[in-house]
Amino acid sequence: MPNKKLYRSEKNKMLAGICGGLGEYFTIDATLLRLVWLLIVVFTGIFPGVIVYIIAIFVIPLPPHAHHAEHTHEKEREHTTEAEA
Repeated sequence: MPNKKLYRSEKNKMLAGICGGLGEYFTIDATLLRLVWLLIVVFTGIFPGVIVYIIAIFVIPLPPHAHHAEHTHEKEREHTTEAEA
């Protein structure tokens, strides 16, 4: 079995890609996970669910190529700005 890692989703995200990433990892529809998450948040009180989601944003990383793409876009912008000057 290949070594799967949990990442936040870049393609299937509404806020930070947590449910999309979990859906991709477990091969479950992210919309279903969002509905379950919403029910859990509503029935347990909003505060704990929001705190867990915020913690997940910091704990679950973006995919490795996302960091590379962000860095590449920054370099392209710097290069374009230098060329215009």
